[in-house]
Amino acid sequence: MLITGGCDRRPDPARQDEAGTVPDVSADAGSEAPQAAGTVDRSHKGEAAPDVAFEGPDGVATSLAAFRGAPVLVNLWATWCAPCIKEMPTLDALAGEGKLKVVAVSQDLEGRKAAAPFLAKHGWTKLAAYADPTLGLSTGLNANLPTTILYDAAGKELWRVQGAMEWTDPEARALLGEAGA
Repeated sequence: MLITGGCDRRPDPARQDEAGTVPDVSADAGSEAPQAAGTVDRSHKGEAAPDVAFEGPDGVATSLAAFRGAPVLVNLWATWCAPCIKEMPTLDALAGEGKLKVVAVSQDLEGRKAAAPFLAKHGWTKLAAYADPTLGLSTGLNANLPTTILYDAAGKELWRVQGAMEWTDPEARALLGEAGA
């Protein structure tokens, strides 16, 4: 079985081992925040969150089951993925509001070793450094990067967005409101 995954943009010359380097995304969209351009996919609605372990911010294994009881927005990203990086400021702002749990899970092979300093370097202090160096979530969800999935309190998928989105704009807010948070 062949499993592939990747960023939804053309490859960037930045290498994953150069995680402190932010890819230059200016050629694609200037310095603007990402537009609400991600594709909303409801074809997985009602599916249970995958039972896959990943690293919590403290290095202890966790899974999406740990977040049941409240809606959760799960974002799969990587330090080398330009569209991922572009949407991070609005995900961080959303996480800071405290209305909805935002779990941004790095798909970097170096795990938290890459994710934590990267988030800190950019001042994204509201997002915790979750990591999935085995890529269990992205392969289990058959997801390219970035992909963001909203789960209800029972751990069932409501929708997913493939591609970057401006998470604080009115369209995104309406989508997030579907969680009842």
